[in-house]
Amino acid sequence: MFQDEARFGRMSDPRPCWAPPGMRPTVGLALVREYVYAYAAVSPADGCLHAMVAPSMNTPTMSRFLRQVARQHAEEFVIMVLDGASSHRGEKLVVPSNMRLIALPPYSPELNPAELLWDDLREKEFANRVFEALPAAVAQLRSTGWDWIIRSL
Repeated sequence: MFQDEARFGRMSDPRPCWAPPGMRPTVGLALVREYVYAYAAVSPADGCLHAMVAPSMNTPTMSRFLRQVARQHAEEFVIMVLDGASSHRGEKLVVPSNMRLIALPPYSPELNPAELLWDDLREKEFANRVFEALPAAVAQLRSTGWDWIIRSL
């Protein structure tokens, strides 16, 4: 499996968009620094996806996510490929006994297919949106995406 996490929140993400000829689109802007973190682990071989939304990105939260994935694959040995984030290498990181972590080389996000999840969600569900409160952004994150993502949350 490949694992990654991403930050989502109220900071708006203005992007180019289509508009009828002669019309200039108006896009709202929010500069509020409120965030949650989405964790995901995906298996490119069979499409299996595990996801979790958390208020922070740190070693205890990463340990909790690894435990969640390990429980759902209790009868398997999981090889988890991930980047070199500090929460992935902390001394207090708890790696389940049925899992082994393998770090990608530094500065190589293109090697991690989980990165594509975030690009797609940001482009299709968060671009040019302004959220009135953080729970609205969390609701958008939890309710959008492909059916197989929604079922995994």
